[in-house]
Amino acid sequence: MLSNARKILSLSTAVLIASTSIAAADSMEDLVKAAQAEGTLTTIALPHDWCGYGALIEGFKAKYGIKVNELNPDAGSGDEIEAIKANKDNKGDQAPDVIDVGLSFGPSAKAEGLIQPYKVATWDTIPDTAKDAEGYWYGDYYGVMAFEVNKDIVKESPKDWADLQKPEYANMVALAGDPRTANQAISGVFAAGLSASGGDVAKAGEAGLNFFKELNEKGNFVPVIGKSAPLAQGTTPIIIRWDYNALADRDTLKGNPDVDVVIPATGVVAGVYVQAISAYAPHPNAAKLWMEYLYSDEGQLGWLKGYCTRSASTTS
Repeated sequence: MLSNARKILSLSTAVLIASTSIAAADSMEDLVKAAQAEGTLTTIALPHDWCGYGALIEGFKAKYGIKVNELNPDAGSGDEIEAIKANKDNKGDQAPDVIDVGLSFGPSAKAEGLIQPYKVATWDTIPDTAKDAEGYWYGDYYGVMAFEVNKDIVKESPKDWADLQKPEYANMVALAGDPRTANQAISGVFAAGLSASGGDVAKAGEAGLNFFKELNEKGNFVPVIGKSAPLAQGTTPIIIRWDYNALADRDTLKGNPDVDVVIPATGVVAGVYVQAISAYAPHPNAAKLWMEYLYSDEGQLGWLKGYCTRSASTTS
């Protein structure tokens, strides 16, 4: 993940760290003190089995002695944005300091004035195409849309999107979220449409909606949010979700049931997520320290252990 240039940031333990410059080693000491004085970081929508976040959160708490208040782990990107809006004047436990959202939500949140700029020490190693030039949002990791399959029930895994329409998959296929708010589900619809439209990006959105309309009419779509529990129980034996989530489920379930993770032959979509700090963060210094942690080698390797492909590079 990230390495390199550290530019001096004048920080004080008593003053809000407002600069968007790249942090230097000595100013990091001030940032740590300021964050510890705040004592708490409030996150939202970070399931422990998503991209290794459970271990990352525990590592952050152990390293800095800061409490992490975790809001609504199963929320979608849209829910995170709404949480910022709803808590603009709230400095209590329901106001998120940081968000982890789908790529499209970064620019829109900036346009609405919901996030604040901050450039981590390893800023230069994040690709320009995956970050806002002013530091309002920045890519963290990405995955590829996949089919997660319960092999105890589904003897022959689908190989491509069109296979999901087959009668043998009746009452089996689910999305891993609500496509009205969850980036993972939105991306699943887009990927299906990309396949159905022959790779035409301009037509993928409408084609995806039509694909799922047909899937529902054929009785193959299950209107339940797909997770590891309904997968194991057989309620949703085929789930459309990011590969890293499917691989994490495979590890957690330990062969009960056997889980197959399939990258479809067409309509292959990789989805980048981005980090940002709320413009109304009750704990702005803890938020910035959290970003420094995530974009350090330690944090980036933590994401890698969670099967996520990093958006930056490590020094080791």
